[in-house]
Amino acid sequence: MPEVNEPSVAKVIELIGSSPKGWEDAAANAVKEAAKTIRNIKGVYLKECTAKVEQNRIVEYRSNVKISFVVDRES
Repeated sequence: MPEVNEPSVAKVIELIGSSPKGWEDAAANAVKEAAKTIRNIKGVYLKECTAKVEQNRIVEYRSNVKISFVVDRES
């Protein structure tokens, strides 16, 4: 009989990444920082993009992202 997979549970956190380069880089920075303390990241959803402006120029791009990851189960 095939082994039945245990149901998994995912958690979603919301973060804001920033970058002087662009929104894509800001989102990547958020995932990179999250990966330092979170395992099993499975996806990222780009919720919103904003920017900081100084002297009529964008000086910082900000990406509001939702990161999903699988919750570890105790054996």
